[in-house]
Amino acid sequence: MPTTTALSWYSRLTKNAARLTGRSATFTLAISVILLWMVSGPFFGFSDTWQLVINTGTTIVTFIMVFLIQNTQNRDTEAIHIKLDELIRATQGAHNALLDMEELDQETLALFKARYEALALQAREKLTQGQQDTDSPDT
Repeated sequence: MPTTTALSWYSRLTKNAARLTGRSATFTLAISVILLWMVSGPFFGFSDTWQLVINTGTTIVTFIMVFLIQNTQNRDTEAIHIKLDELIRATQGAHNALLDMEELDQETLALFKARYEALALQAREKLTQGQQDTDSPDT
């Protein structure tokens, strides 16, 4: 198992950047930059260059943040999938076929979904009849 010291430079960069950009101080800094830009407008005569500075700056930051957010979301989603896989694996009576489902094609996912929708419908019918819905029908 890799340790945090074995992470790639990109992983370290994105984790640190996500931590930094998620802080309230960073948000305050961004608001301050915008306010400074607005206040400087009259000094620069609200020129095209003055507008271009904020447009270019925000475009660059947005472009970089898209990759940062996607990396963070991918890492979080993968960790959640691994944790769910472990819960399925460790739960007696659980279907191990559900492990690693995110790698299946859309048609196979639709089949699994239909199966579990049918189970949910059966459970709701049991509830309306005053019965328990906590059984494990496939075991």
